[in-house]
Amino acid sequence: MKDHAGHALLRDPMARLARSRHEFGEHGGVNLSIETSATFTVLEAGKMPEIFEGREGPRGGCFLYGRHFNPTVMVLARHLAALEATPSAYCTASGMAAISGVLLNACSSGDHVVAGQALYGGTWALLHDFLPRKAAIETSFVDLGDLDAVRQAFRGNTRVLYCETVANPTLRVANIPALAALAHEHGASLIVDNTFAPLSITPAMHGADIVVHSLTKFINGASDIVAGCVCADGTVIDSLYDLHLGSLMLLGPAMDPRAAYEVATRLPNLGVRMKEHSARALAYAQRLEALGASVAYPGLASHPDHQLFTQLCNPGYGAGGLLSVDLGTAERASHFMEHLQNVEDFGYMAVSLGFSDTLMSASASSTSSELDELSLAAAGISPGLVRLSAGYTGHIDDRLAQLERGYVAATRA
Repeated sequence: MKDHAGHALLRDPMARLARSRHEFGEHGGVNLSIETSATFTVLEAGKMPEIFEGREGPRGGCFLYGRHFNPTVMVLARHLAALEATPSAYCTASGMAAISGVLLNACSSGDHVVAGQALYGGTWALLHDFLPRKAAIETSFVDLGDLDAVRQAFRGNTRVLYCETVANPTLRVANIPALAALAHEHGASLIVDNTFAPLSITPAMHGADIVVHSLTKFINGASDIVAGCVCADGTVIDSLYDLHLGSLMLLGPAMDPRAAYEVATRLPNLGVRMKEHSARALAYAQRLEALGASVAYPGLASHPDHQLFTQLCNPGYGAGGLLSVDLGTAERASHFMEHLQNVEDFGYMAVSLGFSDTLMSASASSTSSELDELSLAAAGISPGLVRLSAGYTGHIDDRLAQLERGYVAATRA
């Protein structure tokens, strides 16, 4: 995508998004219209078999059925493709629908996946338990920071290298260019979950083939909608809604057009929100580090991947809205979160992320609880690790004081 002078690629994700917003509502409204129809009419009977045979489709203005494509959902998909600098996108009913759909699309029975050790628990369970049992698709979990180990994990039947841009919940940063090179060297696709780093990093610009999101989190931003998306080139997206083999078409995780409308109307303020999330997360991480806490945040110079993050990031959006602090034991982690919620009104003990208020969870017993003890240890997820999704409510000085009192109370307990 180029600017008006036709010279430079628009590297700012929000600039690309702004250029993609060119539709009006049905009656000229500044917001898009919501098309709630589950099925669509044709003017000529001959059009219907053409649609079913794939010779006509939504790009030509021919819609079939809401599980296949919906005009409102397509608008959101176009915006997300612009955001992630991919030619196309497909929206789903959840982030896990996007992840499972692309994995089933990329792999057949007997194929192999290489994946990072630290992953969202649902993704780990899908790769470790569900796919081997239901589809004979095996996964080797490796330390993505050890590129030699990644290289050695590939087999002749490896179809996918899977990672999270910023790992959940360890916040280690994937070396996307190096991982893309390894995947392509072995004829595999690099699939990247960018849920933790919208705007901060654009994986497709560093070699990723497919980018997935849980839109439930930062992109939607209100913890009121469950949704997901796949961003990729047109060939991949077309294959996902193929009438005969499309994993998303046939498994049916269609996004509701009302949800698509809600997410689309919140996208214009994503940049403002992410800057605030990042600013708060950095301030919280700096205060905890000053207190001697074992804190992880890619924006800190002490983070092992700080330089890598700096090389990959898009300027202006910070290092993301998530930080983690290891309290050492599950008991201290619980004391820390309970004090912050019940005494300080600092935030909420709740899973998920990207909400306006801070959300806190002990990952080993919540969003990473699907991992067994050995896998938790290999991933570096201790019982005392608390993940914080930094909100932006309240005065920063008040919030820092609350955070400090919570940490001190937990470490003295």
